[in-house]
Amino acid sequence: MHPNPAFRKTARDRNVAFARELGFGMLAVADKGAPLLSHVPFLLSEDGAQVEFHLVRSNPIVRALVEPLPARLAVQGPFSYVSPDWYGVEDQVPTWNYVAVHLTGPVSLMPDACLQDVLDRQSAFFEERLRPKRPWTSDKMTPDVMVRMMRQIVPARMTVEQIDGTWKLNQNKPEDVRLRAAAPLGAARQGIGTREISDMMREPPD
Repeated sequence: MHPNPAFRKTARDRNVAFARELGFGMLAVADKGAPLLSHVPFLLSEDGAQVEFHLVRSNPIVRALVEPLPARLAVQGPFSYVSPDWYGVEDQVPTWNYVAVHLTGPVSLMPDACLQDVLDRQSAFFEERLRPKRPWTSDKMTPDVMVRMMRQIVPARMTVEQIDGTWKLNQNKPEDVRLRAAAPLGAARQGIGTREISDMMREPPD
């Protein structure tokens, strides 16, 4: 996370809402040697206290979780390169603006009996966004096929002990300078998230 406090003033509730809305991140688990990484869809509780997700049974993280391990879930939002020419002032350098939220706490495996409930609640959360399409539910699956597929994955849970958010949107610059850079950035459309970052620069979070 960026250490500049200007980028880390966002309220906890907004960080929770941001991570909960995205529902996808990179899980890093501390183990012997290099950290173990896995990209996972997840379900974050409304109070931000608990993350539930599933892992493929053959994932090295599953083998490492013979006991709870320290972990961090990095939720990456939009990001974009910002050219120093866009500020309209002298002596500026290139940078990247971005939004990211980190959830930190111990991760442990849940009993296999919890898997169906975790999957049903997670799919219901995301299917609700697709209305008026009728939501997909697991009872549409052939029971034997569902059981066979579920044997390949395991449920897991993180108890969230810390939430850190970085919203790097040029808040460390004068407002007129920040707004001058936002306009050409939005028009450049140089990659995924460019327009979102431009909009956020116009109204950065408190």
